[in-house]
Amino acid sequence: MNPINDDGGLQEKTKRLHELGVELVVRLNSGMKSARIYEPNNALFRRQAGLLLKIVQTSQAEFGKAHLTLRASTLFYNNLRLKYGISNYRFFKFLVQELKEIGTSGIIFEPETSEEEIQQLLVVLAKSERKPGAAFEELADYLKRRAVEHIRLEQIDPCELTGEKERRAAKVYFLGITHLEETFRHEGSKEKIKLSTTRRLIQSVFNHLVDNESFVQGLTNIKNFHEYTLNHSLNVCILAVALGRRLGLDRNELVDLGISAFFHDFGKLDTPKEILEKPARLDEEERQIIEKHPHQGAMKLVEFHRFKNLPLRAIHVALEHHVKEDLGGYPRYFRKTSSNLFSKIVKIVDFFDAVTTKRVYRAKPFTREEALRLMLEQSGREFHPVLLSEFIKMMGVYPVGSLVLLNSGEIGIVVENNPDLSFLLQPKVMLITDSQRNKKIGETIDLSEPDKEGKFSRSIVKTLNPEQYGIRVEDYFLVRAQ
Repeated sequence: MNPINDDGGLQEKTKRLHELGVELVVRLNSGMKSARIYEPNNALFRRQAGLLLKIVQTSQAEFGKAHLTLRASTLFYNNLRLKYGISNYRFFKFLVQELKEIGTSGIIFEPETSEEEIQQLLVVLAKSERKPGAAFEELADYLKRRAVEHIRLEQIDPCELTGEKERRAAKVYFLGITHLEETFRHEGSKEKIKLSTTRRLIQSVFNHLVDNESFVQGLTNIKNFHEYTLNHSLNVCILAVALGRRLGLDRNELVDLGISAFFHDFGKLDTPKEILEKPARLDEEERQIIEKHPHQGAMKLVEFHRFKNLPLRAIHVALEHHVKEDLGGYPRYFRKTSSNLFSKIVKIVDFFDAVTTKRVYRAKPFTREEALRLMLEQSGREFHPVLLSEFIKMMGVYPVGSLVLLNSGEIGIVVENNPDLSFLLQPKVMLITDSQRNKKIGETIDLSEPDKEGKFSRSIVKTLNPEQYGIRVEDYFLVRAQ
C-alpha cells in the first residue's frame, strides 16, 4: 500500500468496519442494560441479543472476524480504533468502564456464535454484584458452565491497571538513550556495533506505541536528559514510528524506519562540540562544517550496512534528512528529483523535536503548538504537504505535553488527544493546579465528556509556555511512570 496515495476502496472498507464497530458498542450497551431489567426469556431482551448477533455475523461475513478489544481506555474493532461523537460518547464510556471493572480486555466472537450464547454473555456482563478482584474469573466460569463455546474473553493485562506498562515504556526510553550512547562510543573502534540490539529496541518502541501511544509520545517531552544528540535521536525515532504507523506502513517497515531515525544524526560525531553548542550565530565556515554531517553520517552507516542488520534506507535518511521538499536545504550537491519517503518523515519529526528543545543558541524553544503552526506555514516548501498534514493530525491541535489554561482557571497538561477529529479541541488533560493556581497532581479529565445538558463543562482557553511558569512538563510523565 502506498501511504501517500488515497485508496478509495480501502477508505470505504475502513468506514464500513468502523460503522459496524460503533454499532456493536451500541448494541452491547443496549443488551447489557436490557439484561439488568428483563429476564432472559423476555421478548425485548431477546430482540437486543438478536440485533447484536446480526452485527457479529455481518462483520464475520464481510471482514472474516468480529473482535472487540480494549487498549489503554480505547476501543478497537478488528484492530481499527473506534471513534466516538457526542451522540454515542456515553455508550463508549459505559462499555470501557464495564470492561475494566470485570478485568476484560477483549471479546472475540468466533464463527457459529449462537443467539443463546450472546444472551448468556449479556447476562453475565450485566451482573451488578461481583467479588472484588475476582470479576474475570467469575465471568469466565459462568460462561464455561453454560457451554458458551464460541465467545472468548481475554483477561486485561494487570499492567494496564497498575501503571506497569507506563513504567516499562519509560524503561525502554532510557535504555534507548543508553544504547545509542554505547553505539556512538563504539563507533570507530574495532568492537562490533550491536545492531541486533537496536532492532529489538525499535520493536519494543513499536509495541509500546501500539499499547499506549499517547504516553510514549508524552515521553518525547523529555529534553536534554543526556547529551542533546542522544535524547533528540530517540525522540525522533519514536515520533517517526508513530507517524509511519498512521501512514499505514507495516511492522517491518516501521522497524526499519525507527532504525533509520535512530541513526539519522550519526554524522554529528565528527562535528566539534564547540560548533554544535555555540551560543551565537554560526559563521560561514562553521556552517559549512555542520552541513557536512549528513554526508559523514551516510558514510559511517555504509560501514554498518556490512553487518546486514542495517536497512539501506537508513543511509538515505542520514544523507537526506535536511533536504527540503523543494530540494533546497543541504547537502547542497543533492541532485535527486525527490528524497526517500523515510527521509521525508524523519525531516518532519526532526524539525519538530529540534525547535521544541531548549538550546544554548535559542533564546526560548517553541511550544509544541507554535512549532506545528510554524511548520504548517512551510508546507510544500520545507515539508511534504500530505505527510505534514498527517503529522499535525497525529499531534492534534494541542499536542501531548502542551500546557493549557482552562476556562475554570485550572492549569493542566494534555496527556491524550481525542481520536475523533470532531473533538480535537477536547483532549484529556491532567490537572496540575486548582483554580487558584495552587500546584497539585490532580485528576485526569476528559474535556470531550459533556455535562447533563450536553455541553462541555471545561474548555481550553489557551496554551501556556511552561518555562514562564517554572514547569517541567516531562516530570509529570515520569511521575506517571513511577
